[in-house]
Amino acid sequence: MADRERFVVHLPVLAADLAGAVRLARVVARWASLLSPADQGETTVSAEDEQGVRHRVFCDLRMPGGRRCLLRAGHDGPCARRLTRR
Repeated sequence: MADRERFVVHLPVLAADLAGAVRLARVVARWASLLSPADQGETTVSAEDEQGVRHRVFCDLRMPGGRRCLLRAGHDGPCARRLTRR
């Protein structure tokens, strides 16, 4: 995969607020990872008129082995690849 270039796909959506847009982005990013080598951890959301102001959707910190944390940005507790159900 090192010989591939990285691209960003911009997909405008309608949402009631930033929190709704972030929830939708999480769903789309997780779904896209099943179909392609999408980098979920790099998912961000921005307002259409403020595309330079990006809000992280996932924590994105590197974990042992180089994989990224996929919990919500700003989560409490240790990083993980997936949410643990109790």
